[in-house]
Amino acid sequence: MPEAASIRNVAIIAHVDHGKTTLVDSMLHASSAAREVDGECVMDSNPLERERGITILAKNCAVDYVMPEGPHKGERIRVNIIDTPGHADFGGEVERVLRMADGCLLLVDSLEGPMPQTRFVLQKALEVGLKPIVVVNKCDRPEGRPDAVVNEVFDLLVELGADDLALDFPVLFASGRDGWAAFDRNDRDRGVTDLFQAIHQRVPSPTCDATKPLQFLVTNLDYNDYVGRIAIGRVYQGSVKPGLAIVATKQDGSVKRGRVSGVKRFEGLGRQAAELVEAGDLCAIEGIPDIEIGDTICLHDQPLPMQRVKVDEPTLHMVFRINDGPLGGREGKYVTSRQIWDRLQKELEKNVALKVSMGDTSDEFHVSGRGLLHLGVLIENMRREGFELTVGKPQVIEKEIDGVTCEPFERLVLDTALSGMGPSLELLGQRGAEILKVDTRGERMHVEAEIPARGLIGLRTRVLNATGGEAVMYHSFNCYKPLKGGIAKRQNGVMISMESGTATAYALLGLGDRGFMFIKPSEVVYEGMIVGEHNRDNDLNVNVVKAKQLTNFREAAKEATVVLKAPRLMSLEAALEYIEDDELVEITPTQVRVRKKILGEAERRRYERSERSKAESVGA
Repeated sequence: MPEAASIRNVAIIAHVDHGKTTLVDSMLHASSAAREVDGECVMDSNPLERERGITILAKNCAVDYVMPEGPHKGERIRVNIIDTPGHADFGGEVERVLRMADGCLLLVDSLEGPMPQTRFVLQKALEVGLKPIVVVNKCDRPEGRPDAVVNEVFDLLVELGADDLALDFPVLFASGRDGWAAFDRNDRDRGVTDLFQAIHQRVPSPTCDATKPLQFLVTNLDYNDYVGRIAIGRVYQGSVKPGLAIVATKQDGSVKRGRVSGVKRFEGLGRQAAELVEAGDLCAIEGIPDIEIGDTICLHDQPLPMQRVKVDEPTLHMVFRINDGPLGGREGKYVTSRQIWDRLQKELEKNVALKVSMGDTSDEFHVSGRGLLHLGVLIENMRREGFELTVGKPQVIEKEIDGVTCEPFERLVLDTALSGMGPSLELLGQRGAEILKVDTRGERMHVEAEIPARGLIGLRTRVLNATGGEAVMYHSFNCYKPLKGGIAKRQNGVMISMESGTATAYALLGLGDRGFMFIKPSEVVYEGMIVGEHNRDNDLNVNVVKAKQLTNFREAAKEATVVLKAPRLMSLEAALEYIEDDELVEITPTQVRVRKKILGEAERRRYERSERSKAESVGA
């Protein structure tokens, strides 16, 4: 059992794709956990994380390291590493897990330097008193500028109001991919020894007392089919062991009694059963079925609740439905409403930012989440598991406050090149944003704004297109305010298939001047499926299965070589951003299609006439 003096709890904070996961891999390779490491990016265990190159779920691992040199040679330290997400939609996890740490590694790219998300998380780290160790990563990049990046980090800390101790930060230069981190960037043969020395010297050991009554703050949850919910967090005082009678203090002030069935400490990449975990260490507690993030686990006769950890409330909801299209049920293993409901209930066990309720019919459900990426990741995981479903346009969650209808507003930070400033501000204006602050930082512009959450739907893609991929944008929930005016919608109509069958190159070629297509030749289509975008603002019914008529006469002229325009193949997130209220995204294990809610052309026209007559009667 390690003494608290030998424990170091370290969080790694960085912007997305700055290499924190590969750096953790290098630390694991250098420790006693090296035998468990197989391949790269072991902390990104989810296949979706590996493909996208981002961390979605906050994770913990532990490294036991023996100092090989210096005044502490031979001393064994236990480093609890907390790998955190870098994307804005998962920013709530960042704030929670920082509560478990006593120090942080501030990881910045040697070319990009500190980015907006870095600023956001670093500010939270300074607020809870964490002192940074700066690691300039990706120093193997030939275009890197590590010295300038160190100066930018210093300026950022000054701007955030860091104290003198935080400003006196150690600097290491690293290449997580190549497995080294050193004080001297030309000394690349020492592995990560210097990094562990910096952690040992800079990160304080936990200040705690194992003799006091138990206080364990739940900052994350896991789920197991055999033991149910698993509470993950830090023992702030006292100790916890299997069989201990406890209470969990809830948000409403009530307490729920229970008994600890198992305690597991983090060992390398996994968890090992422990007889006792004392104050200062991180662990996972089993046996408390209704535990929630923010609860405090205490002794049954001495409830001492700690300040709760805030969980970001959902700001968007979508309708999940069965796939009732003509091609439904051909690919998926799970296609019924009961199977979709059971899967969503299972997701609730560990995804605390998610909320699920029944919809208007038995075949649909309302699913609420933190943002479009948050819900998109859930849908993508379900698709890969063999589910078929259709989902509607994301809608913001409105609230009635003092008799006034209010909608969520978010604080948005946009970082872009000077050339992208004009298009970015124009897009923000169209989306109802209020510009709060504009700064010039070198050759880039820094914009802070307040924007309705519904204005964010589809904004990221449009900003990236308008700035040539130069912009960096993140947002976090700010408050609810009275409903704002209209938000700019999609400018163009769509082309809708009026027949079912197989798309032909002949038909697609004839539609080339009407807009651009979402499908390729030989792709199966059905009536009501959206096959392209019209270059005008109205919807257009088209026949994409029309074949060229053949005759018995040979044409005298030689056939000309025909080149079709490349179709615009939409990803899942792009499709969710694209659709309007009367449209759905159809998701199967291999396909993402866009369709109208009402497939038949005649039925759609009757419905539109009915809606118009209702609106006219209300107006009259």
